[in-house]
Amino acid sequence: MSSLVDGFVSSWRSHLLVTLSGNDEGRPAWVGTMELGDDAGFFGPGSASWAVHGGMATMVAGIRALLMQTLHPGAMAGVHDWSRYREDPLGRLSGTIQWLVTVTFAATEQAERESGRVGRFHERVVGSYVDAQGVQRPYSAGDPELLSWVHVVFTDAFLASHRLWGGPIPGGADRYVREWAKAGELVGVQDPPRSDAELASQLRAFSDAGVLMGGDRVAEAVRFIRHPPLRRGMLPFYRIMFAGAVASIPVEYRRMLGLRRSPLPVVWATGAVLGLVRLLLGASSTSEDAARARIARLAVS
Repeated sequence: MSSLVDGFVSSWRSHLLVTLSGNDEGRPAWVGTMELGDDAGFFGPGSASWAVHGGMATMVAGIRALLMQTLHPGAMAGVHDWSRYREDPLGRLSGTIQWLVTVTFAATEQAERESGRVGRFHERVVGSYVDAQGVQRPYSAGDPELLSWVHVVFTDAFLASHRLWGGPIPGGADRYVREWAKAGELVGVQDPPRSDAELASQLRAFSDAGVLMGGDRVAEAVRFIRHPPLRRGMLPFYRIMFAGAVASIPVEYRRMLGLRRSPLPVVWATGAVLGLVRLLLGASSTSEDAARARIARLAVS
């Protein structure tokens, strides 16, 4: 029986690592380069960003951020027209994770280089979409409004998820929002929010302006996020986290997404799943370990 349990845990851990990083050891080649560099990076140990992005709640935050992102028809058009999420959903996920982790934990030069890679991709993403008033508009992934929307819903998702399923944040929510404004600036966001209140205000401004909407494209994306092509053994755990992400979204956005909060105790269940993931993967990530190795090297050099 013990060998069966060990085999299940090992297999599930491998599947989870492949899903999150594209590598069954949870350490793709770009993580190894985080041991290089000559500074602690933009944030460093003890920062709010390390606390939030180093926690297990990031798994649910990613789901929430993807769902919320679809509500801006310009952002949704970019995903629909240019994203490879249908053909290679895990590749797209690991690419997003690479940027997040690099900016959070890598040395300054590497974080800037990775943000430049994202910016160069944005230059190619252009097209047109029909807005909430029925007007056809051109878009570019580098448009200030779209960059702001993606940054705001990303920051909001990670902060809200950590509040539900994470621990204390050094300096509180204001410090996290202020720190992560730097990540927004690195990819071209103009005037990112620098406090929890500003974050809420900027998010509300999109709703008040009437630019957000549901629709067929949103419904298609939601179906895909709800039923991703994961290994069968992972699906029950993912479904719980998806339900937790939906429960964390304010009702006005859930309605536009065509989603309802489950009557079951999914917030508690999501916490239990995240606890299991922590047990399987360990308390710290390979990227955080690499960053600490770099900083320790610098301390003695």
